[in-house]
Amino acid sequence: MAFKSILGNKGRSFLTMLGIIIGIASVMTIVSTVNGMNQESMKQFEAMGTNKINVSAMRYNGQDVFDDLYDYCSSLGSDLVLGITPNANLWDLTVVYGSKSSKAMEKNQENMWNGDGTMNNDLALPPECYLGSDQYAVCNNFRLAKGRDISNIDIKNYNQVCVLGARAAKNFFNYADPVGQVMQVNGLPFTVVGVYAAKDTSESPYSMDNIIVFPYTVKRMLNPNTDINEFVVKAASGEATTEVISRLSGFLVGLTNNGQSGSGGAYSENQWQESQNEYLTMISLVLGGIAAISLLVGGIGIMNIMLVTVTERTREIGIRRAIGAERSAIVTQFLIEAAMLCGIGGVIGIGIGTLGTRAAGKLLMQIDIWPSAGITLCAFLLSVVLGILFGIYPAAKASKLQPVEALRAE
Repeated sequence: MAFKSILGNKGRSFLTMLGIIIGIASVMTIVSTVNGMNQESMKQFEAMGTNKINVSAMRYNGQDVFDDLYDYCSSLGSDLVLGITPNANLWDLTVVYGSKSSKAMEKNQENMWNGDGTMNNDLALPPECYLGSDQYAVCNNFRLAKGRDISNIDIKNYNQVCVLGARAAKNFFNYADPVGQVMQVNGLPFTVVGVYAAKDTSESPYSMDNIIVFPYTVKRMLNPNTDINEFVVKAASGEATTEVISRLSGFLVGLTNNGQSGSGGAYSENQWQESQNEYLTMISLVLGGIAAISLLVGGIGIMNIMLVTVTERTREIGIRRAIGAERSAIVTQFLIEAAMLCGIGGVIGIGIGTLGTRAAGKLLMQIDIWPSAGITLCAFLLSVVLGILFGIYPAAKASKLQPVEALRAE
């Protein structure tokens, strides 16, 4: 009966559903998009490595601090610290292999975007070059795919070797095996001893896999002006991270003579992750609250149209009451109709919200985002519950009609 009533007034029913459709689609798009962005950022943090502690330390006289930092972290034991490495970025390097040159790759940045606004993922961009220790892979969550990693012997002997990230290996060698090949770096020969496995889920040219790592002791050969002031410490666990940061902060105070002879600080990637999660959650709640206003408007529209329906069907209600229908039967009839009206609107809103989520994911982050089953189910249940809540008053009003007065209605 409820379905026939809705079909009997298609235009009016659709206009009544419109508020619910817009509200459900808006809330679903916002919540699903923010949820997808949160999950993507979590993947990025996991790829970069959990329990990482970024340390910046320098002495104003230019004296190296890594040996002191290395000895201190080693003294903490493996229960707290798994590794430490410099993480200094080398600038102004020209990397050449055969006809491939990092200088030539710089020109590709001018053609980063396709005509449709999407990123050109096939472009080769110049790699990021880093100085690292034999613990660089452990600290930055890399694992070897081919060859070997930088060793302690490479560090001590100033060996001219390097390890490539997966994207850098592809840019310079395509599908050939880079291990054992010699690349020219600022005119000096460097042997590729290993290749890290890909860890970046995106195919962006700005991938974190587009890197080349050199032993930190060869900085004088490549760029003697490079300062090694940035380091990464890998804590053994999330619980150990807090303690290590506390201890490192105290050590850096002593190392820099309380800031008189240098500067230093330590912070965790976990802190950034937690802050970002809180920020995205706050945005989701604020935008979801704004979008929920349309749901409130839609619910009021449902109440209004159900009151009109009660007025139109007063005589029908009188007949049902006269032949013995209980008040509960009348209430149930109109609640079912209100719930069905909102439920159909909710299904349409879910469809539009799914399309909106897909579009938002592509436009904002170039990723595929699908609403989760939980969000979809909650959206449908929300629409039905709204129908019941806003249908209670019209249904109660209908059930209170006296049969004699209702039968007199024209």
